[in-house]
Amino acid sequence: MGFAEMFDKTDEAITGWMARYGLIIMRIGLGIIFLWFGALKFFPGLSPAEELVRNTVYFVDPDLFIPVLAAWEVLIGVGLIVGRFMRVTLLLLFLQMPGTVLPILVLPEVVWTSFPFGLTLEGQYIIKNLVLVSAGLVLGATVRGGKLVNS
Repeated sequence: MGFAEMFDKTDEAITGWMARYGLIIMRIGLGIIFLWFGALKFFPGLSPAEELVRNTVYFVDPDLFIPVLAAWEVLIGVGLIVGRFMRVTLLLLFLQMPGTVLPILVLPEVVWTSFPFGLTLEGQYIIKNLVLVSAGLVLGATVRGGKLVNS
């Protein structure tokens, strides 16, 4: 067996494994993020996002809003980890995401060091949600039986 054939067989095995397990790993990983970040919000002072949330939703009592947000995120996380009720879980995820970009509009001075490229740590925390939304879209494509294939 030549190098090209060996490379092709190895490549096929690796991409086959990725096609078989990639969605599951992504779903569980995304679930862990939501479960973890949500659970932190139940404990005042433990979530690094708490102050950002308090300052962003100043029009709602944060002592009421933060536990609701925590429960919402934990519910998303559990739904993703368990892999059941994916339509509802992804709906909750997509309904929550617009709120995560609200600081860009409400608190731009907290998001940017130098607009439009210099992001603060909070800004990076917000922008990374593009990956979470993308993962949600990919998972959403599977609720009717879609899957990755190794072709």
